[in-house]
Amino acid sequence: MKNLKRILKGLLICGLILSALTASAKKKHPYQTPKLPLEERVEDLLSRMTLEEKFWQMFMIPGDLSDDMSKYKNGCFGFQVASKGKQGNAAEQMMDYGSSGTAFEMTQKMNKIQRFFVEDTRLGIPLIPFNEALHGLTRDGATAFPQAIALAATWDTTLVGDVARAITRETKTRGIRQILSPVLNIARDVRWGRVEETYGEDPYLTTQMAMAFISQFENQGVITTPKHFVANVGAGGRDSYPISFSERLLEEIYFPAFKSVFQKAGARSVMTAYNSVDGSPCTASEWLLRDKLKKEWGFKGFVISDAGATGGSNVLHFTAKNNAESTKEAVEAGLDVMFQTNYDHYPLFYKAFKEGIINEEAIDEAVSRILKAKFELGLFENPYVDPEKAAHWNGHQTHWELARKSAAKSMVLLQNNNQVLPLKKSNINKIALIGYDVKAGRLGGYSGPGNNIVNIYDGVKNVISEDNIHYASGVPLNSRTYQVVPSGFLSTVKNGDKVNGLTGEYFNNIKLEGEPQVSRNDKKIQFGWTLFSPHKDLAYDWYSVRWTGKIKGPETGAFKVGIEGNDGYRLYIDGKLLIDNWKKRSYQTILKDFYFEKGTEYDIKIEFFESAGNARFKLVWDANVVQEWEQQIAGAVEAAQKSDVAVVVAGIHEGEFQDRALLALPGHQEDMIKAVAATGKPTVVVLVGGSAITMSNWMNQVDGIIMAWYPGENGGNGLADVLFGEENPAGRLPITFPVDEAQCPLYYNNKPTGRGDNYHNLTGQPLFPFGYGLSYTSFEYSDLGFSKNGINTNESVTITCNVKNTGKVKGDEVIQLYIRDELASVSRPIKELKGFKRVTLDAGQQKQLSFTLTPDDLSMLNIDMERVVEPGDFRIMIGASSKDIRLRGILNVK
Repeated sequence: MKNLKRILKGLLICGLILSALTASAKKKHPYQTPKLPLEERVEDLLSRMTLEEKFWQMFMIPGDLSDDMSKYKNGCFGFQVASKGKQGNAAEQMMDYGSSGTAFEMTQKMNKIQRFFVEDTRLGIPLIPFNEALHGLTRDGATAFPQAIALAATWDTTLVGDVARAITRETKTRGIRQILSPVLNIARDVRWGRVEETYGEDPYLTTQMAMAFISQFENQGVITTPKHFVANVGAGGRDSYPISFSERLLEEIYFPAFKSVFQKAGARSVMTAYNSVDGSPCTASEWLLRDKLKKEWGFKGFVISDAGATGGSNVLHFTAKNNAESTKEAVEAGLDVMFQTNYDHYPLFYKAFKEGIINEEAIDEAVSRILKAKFELGLFENPYVDPEKAAHWNGHQTHWELARKSAAKSMVLLQNNNQVLPLKKSNINKIALIGYDVKAGRLGGYSGPGNNIVNIYDGVKNVISEDNIHYASGVPLNSRTYQVVPSGFLSTVKNGDKVNGLTGEYFNNIKLEGEPQVSRNDKKIQFGWTLFSPHKDLAYDWYSVRWTGKIKGPETGAFKVGIEGNDGYRLYIDGKLLIDNWKKRSYQTILKDFYFEKGTEYDIKIEFFESAGNARFKLVWDANVVQEWEQQIAGAVEAAQKSDVAVVVAGIHEGEFQDRALLALPGHQEDMIKAVAATGKPTVVVLVGGSAITMSNWMNQVDGIIMAWYPGENGGNGLADVLFGEENPAGRLPITFPVDEAQCPLYYNNKPTGRGDNYHNLTGQPLFPFGYGLSYTSFEYSDLGFSKNGINTNESVTITCNVKNTGKVKGDEVIQLYIRDELASVSRPIKELKGFKRVTLDAGQQKQLSFTLTPDDLSMLNIDMERVVEPGDFRIMIGASSKDIRLRGILNVK
């Protein structure tokens, strides 16, 4: 009996202990108590974290839990959860791991991932799921709106706010709580391949567009990440090229938009640029991240690197000896989150934490900023979302209609000779639609796949019968006079079997000496070893290669064959030295004639050496190429001849790391335009792209020109609305179009030159100026007025004017206000945009418009870099573009 009592007593005690342990386990820590002040929650959670848990809060990657959930037992900052869409840029596609399918399916996956981090990790810290949403979420089922540069071309902040609100709905309902957008870089050099992602060349226009876009997300609890801090384009319009701008230039042009969205729109994150500023990588610039951003501007959010940039100091900038040192430099300079493209890279960066070489205060500050954001978003209390809502809002009909409206309002009418536009259905029996982009439906960089894309052909077909359309695909976008030799015409022997390609032997010297360091089969000779070497066992700037095998004749006849690439090569065919270019000087194309018999195989040997790095190399020929594009142009001409009017749709190739040295239409599109125009049929050219295009070679031969940008998934209907007059175009250029790329960089708000701005053989004037755009109606400006003729330096003034629609149809006008400081202590721009309004006027209608100029609008940085309003006269200019000034007056500041 006593033993039974002892057993019962023991069980009772065990039960009490278990109960106590269970109660203890259920007891909330202070950081899990929503009523506590945010700072206390952050401090409590931070105090409970291990060093490894802190590191993982500073590490963001694309991915999910499909491989091994245990890898994330210490948590993670956030995931970029993949979907099927792969329309975006190369970097975006590279980070697209797997598929999450529809919005409903993706949301289910997102909830599952959050549940793991909230319920199955030690501290239960939720993720911040992130994604790109430059002009629509880059995922299946999301609406693809016009590209960012097109949104800027609307000069309509209300419309941009409506677009941002729609994107916010589609983003947040999926559980995504951070977007790596928008791009606030100033596009002063239109050769840059990422101009399409920006809001143009002007700091004021960029600021207004950014404020309209960002405020919608931040107000609804989605963190925005304006980028790339601070200037992502350098000399020659080259992406991520180093910049050496003065602080004055940064403050006047490149900082204003960033500063405004942090201080006024509440942007809670920022992404650094890949390049260096004044010798320091932006990702590790203490002056930029700590002194300017966090101390001077009071930024309370968190700073993230661009993808893979934290290790860029040692890989590309050569300012750190390894990834650990690079991590230390970045974190101590003010970087809070390392954005990497691969989970497996984490040991390279964790090493700096593990070995204790990073200041702990810098780590704790970074983690505190991240935790603060997660608490602010309410993720600890509400980490999950409703898949039904995601399915409802993604691709919603109202969003599709908004995509059409914004497309139409973004289009810029550049030329309209003989009033060729709008097209009148009653006068058109047949219309020719010519060009690759007629049916391509391209959406631009950082785009999802879109929903029910309406291309230009579909848009026109929706207005007139398909029987009335003569379609010709025309020449490809990048048609050339030669092409890379296809792998099917190259062969070699591998393990006794004949295979496509050539045998490549790579040597760790520049003389092809000794045994090869690497031997492999290269399917095609088409390489771009611009950042790294051909193989990990070779130096990127000290190697040589010998390719051998067979080349097969494509047809019987003489063809040009040769090399496009870095100098330092020889080409042998059939034992004959065809090209001897064994020197280092340039990048060029050398072609020689060789007579081929169709199907006959000839010995081929190519030798190449590289002693400086940055190599590109291609084996090319002109087989079948010339005949092909000549036939394509003939087909375009035939379609035009059978029609009453020809619409030629031409486009450009650009994008991230796709800068353009030449701004003309690529390939043989100019030849096609001129051939079609030569038929004598009225010809309209529609341009698809996100940056400036030179067109002096053909613009005087055509009647109409429309800049359609990348108009989004409903862009075909939007363009048709403009072509046929349902919408009166009122888009205005947010960038300057040069006459020739030799004028670049060219922008409207330059400072006085001190002498002249012309060339011996060209002027400094643009082809189309900033703010330019035509209409199907006309407008008259009158009655410039000031609320006060003179103001004090601390006062504002209201500027008024009247605008009248003097034409016969309803239309929009974009009224632009510019100022010029007539006399200042330091040189000031010849013209600065300080206000704009887009208004709709019926035929004959007149409206009075007003603008308010504040002391901040009139301020400048004096010689001591102090922001002041200097007394004196300011020229006030109101017009239809930066060149087309209609009204001007003088405002005196006392």
